[in-house]
Amino acid sequence: MNQNWINPNCMYLIGTKIDEVRIDGCMEKFTADLEAIKNMGINAVELPVHGLDAIINGNLHYRRMEEVLSVLKDFSFAYSIHSPNPLNTMDRENPQLHAEVLAASLEFADQVGASAVVVHPGRFIPEELFGILQIRDLLQTEKDDLLAREALMIQTIAGQFPNVTIAMENARPYLSQSPYTYAELIPELKQQVLLINKENVKINLDFGHLYMASTFYNFDPIKAVEKIKGLIAHTHIHDNFGGVVHHFQKQQTHQLCLGKGDNHMPVGWGKIPISDILQTILPEYKGLFMMELRSRYFKHIKESAQNLSAILSMLDTSLYAVKN
Repeated sequence: MNQNWINPNCMYLIGTKIDEVRIDGCMEKFTADLEAIKNMGINAVELPVHGLDAIINGNLHYRRMEEVLSVLKDFSFAYSIHSPNPLNTMDRENPQLHAEVLAASLEFADQVGASAVVVHPGRFIPEELFGILQIRDLLQTEKDDLLAREALMIQTIAGQFPNVTIAMENARPYLSQSPYTYAELIPELKQQVLLINKENVKINLDFGHLYMASTFYNFDPIKAVEKIKGLIAHTHIHDNFGGVVHHFQKQQTHQLCLGKGDNHMPVGWGKIPISDILQTILPEYKGLFMMELRSRYFKHIKESAQNLSAILSMLDTSLYAVKN
């Protein structure tokens, strides 16, 4: 495993995401951000397949794929992939298109040699429909049907790409729409992953979403993680204060002063018990430690990585002492 020079005592692979809105399909910005991240001492990157315009109308854009590979040949990062945010494995209007987007995301990952593809699990009520009055809550029988359809879709596509892990991410709650997806609730996410029952379908543990859900649903986040730690293949690490908001409250300029929202701040800036969560999943966890910071914190990526590296080194020393 590559040594992270941010902290010479930390041997874990710490990474950061390429922000899809920040690069917005621009290969020059993509290249510049990769270069900046390399110079920060970061050794892993999460690529946004949508921010790179690598999927068009459900199909992998092969000319753009070649351009991406041409850029990546000059770097030696470990990679993970984030599938497009609008991808909904429970879409009822055009499920085939969404299945094609998922398959194209895994094909992209296969070509760049990425270890995992992060997927937002199916939403019974898509975010795009929040606030539309005529949208009704689904009956449990309808939800069960969507869960079964999602499981079959993911089983099929995972079988086509056995060398890529689909990492299903736990979701954040919203004040007036939750539960819009089963993935807000850790036991239900675990149940669906077990139902899918594929070796390359696991969980992406999003620390920020976990903490927000724990304050909203009043559960112990550490105990929740303890019950799924064997299924965690990937992580999204960032900080917040646990303040749940409505879906339309997105502007960080207005939320941060109140400690609200899915802030995606640097490690150590909020109240998430990051050290306790990491201690729960180590030493079994073998995946990347992927920071998922908002673009507004780009200049603080190195600071966040140093803070995360210090936590991991401290825990590593503690675990070593326990074993000996």
